[in-house]
Formats: sequence, structure tokens, C-alpha cells
Amino acid sequence: MTLAAATNENLADLSNTLIYSAMAVYTLAFFAYITEWIFGSRSRVGRTAAALTSAGRTAAAPAVTVKNAGGTTVLERPKVVVRAASGSRDVPDGPGAHGGDEQGDLYGRVAVSLTVLAFLIEFGGVLARALSVQRAPWGNMYEFNITFSTVAVGVYVTLLALKKNVRWLGLPLVTTVLLDLGLAVTVLYTASDQLVPALHSYWLYIHVSTAILCGAVFYVGAVSTVLYLFRDSYENKLAGGGAPGRFAASVLERLPAAASLDKFSYRVNAAVFPLWTFTIIAGAIWAGDAWGRYWGWDPKETWSFITWVAYAGYLHARATAGWKGRKAAYLALLAFGCWLFNYYGVNIFVTGKHSYADVGLGALQSVGF
Repeated sequence: MTLAAATNENLADLSNTLIYSAMAVYTLAFFAYITEWIFGSRSRVGRTAAALTSAGRTAAAPAVTVKNAGGTTVLERPKVVVRAASGSRDVPDGPGAHGGDEQGDLYGRVAVSLTVLAFLIEFGGVLARALSVQRAPWGNMYEFNITFSTVAVGVYVTLLALKKNVRWLGLPLVTTVLLDLGLAVTVLYTASDQLVPALHSYWLYIHVSTAILCGAVFYVGAVSTVLYLFRDSYENKLAGGGAPGRFAASVLERLPAAASLDKFSYRVNAAVFPLWTFTIIAGAIWAGDAWGRYWGWDPKETWSFITWVAYAGYLHARATAGWKGRKAAYLALLAFGCWLFNYYGVNIFVTGKHSYADVGLGALQSVGF
């Protein structure tokens, strides 16, 4: 396969400008989400879940000071659903669905709008990067990072477009996207250039693109798992008659019920696991074309397989052993930790066939997966 045309520096510079612009808009979205969490009223979880899960177990939430129509100050102790009733539908959404509070909902709509705008700008940056060298924009870790964060936000936006109540993902999402892009433009930045010969294959489009999509969905599952652990601890403390701190109560009661978060995480991981299986198979086929062998226990291959085993164990435990709750959550986070090490740890600290240059002060040339 012949090398592509020379790098278009104008498009490369445009890509950099768009990535920095996306970071600026993501920052505005971050502050909008923070404003929503702080100034929006308590979510629908505490106000309407009881009607949906009448058989669910409830606990008394910390008292809230309110004023009645006559101006008299009273203490109101709302009910918080801590477990959904068996067979009931998911408890309503958390932040981003600040009940009927118009002010909180306005902050949420602004935050989502800014997130969508930043996503479109970042997508433009990724596209300009691809056009600058006329190839797939994931030939090194910098390109993988900016594409990965774009796809992660794309998954979030898609769920919102499908009318899924996932606005509670907004704040952790934009926070980690900003960290990811900050790492990309500083430590991992690599100038737009042609691929090394080993990467000139149509499998680059198939294998790496599926790995990026899997990683983005696994990330969404991991975020919901972490939030589940916090929410579950909060519910257990309420059920035991404890009184969580004011800050913890203000934040955690805006999340969906722990049972809903646990179910969401399981569904997300289960949905993308077959695609991760295909990713590994596609990589083996590419290895057979490029290196004359399908599997050689290269560090990247090994950790991809370890990640597959970890997620397979998690799904198997949920399906057969009846593992739910915290034990399953810890296993899911272990699996995602394997995925993270497979990308960052193996690429940076381990030498193998998937590495194509050393880590420099501002660049790291390495294939993503």
C-alpha cells in the first residue's frame, strides 16, 4: 500500500484549534453541571419514586427546612426510596432531572447544550486531523485519546437522544473528558504525520475503531458503577437509621436509586461485551496479516485477553452466581482497570510489537489497540 499524500498543515492546525476550542466549551459545560448540582432542587428520585415503587423499602432522609404559604418555617423529612420493588421499573433520573424545579432544569439544559456543542467541535477536530493526512485519526496515542473522548461524549449524547435519563452522567463525563484532552494536548501530543508501514491496513479502521467504541461504553459503565457504590452506601446508612452529612445527602439523593445504577451498569457492559470479543478476534486476524502469526502473547494481546476474561467473569457471575450489588461492582471496576492498563500502562511502560516509538517530552507514538 502506498503512502498517503503529504500532511496538510492547514488542516492539522485547524484540528488543534478545534480541540482547544472544544476544551473551552467543555469547561463551560462543567461549570453549568456544577451549577445544576448545587442550585437545582432535589431530584424526582425523592419525590416520586415512592409512587412507582410502593413495595420498595424507604428510609427517612435528612430534614429539609422549608417555608409554608404563611411564611412559617417548618422541618420536612422527605422519604427516599432505597430499594426498588421487585419487578418495578427503574426509579426516575437524578441530576439533570431536578424534579419539577424550573431553575435546576434550566441549568441542566444549558449544560447539555454546551456538551453537545463541544462534542460537535471536537468531532470537527478529529475529522480535520484525519483529513490532514487522509487516513483514520487513530494512528497514535494522541489521536486515540481525542477520538476516544469524542466517542464517549457521543455515547452520552446518543443516550439522551434516545430519551434515556442519563443526565447524571454529565458532570463526571465532562470532567474526565477534560482530563483526557489535557493529557492528550500536553504529554501525548504528536504532530500530524503518516503512519508507520505496519499500520497501513484496512484492519486499522475495523480493529481500532471497535476498540475505541468498546472503551467508551466500558467507561460509561464504570462511571455508573462508581456512582452506584456511593449511592448504595448512602441508602444503607439511611436504612440503618444513620444521618449522612448534609453535603453527601444533597449530592447523592439527586442520583437514581442504587438498584437502577447497578442495573444500568450491567446492561451497558453486557451490550458491548460481544463487540469487545470481536475486537480481539479482528486484532488476531490483523496480526496474522502483518506479522505472520495470529497470536503471540504480545503484552497488548495479553492484556486485551485479560480484560476480556475480567468482563466475562463479571457477566458470568451476574448471570449464574446471582452476584449483584457491591461484589459485582468491584469486579466490574477491576475489569475496567484492566482496560485502562491495557491502553495506558502497556503503551507507556511495556515494550512490544504494538509500540512504534519511545515516550518523548511531548509525544508518544504508539498504536492504540
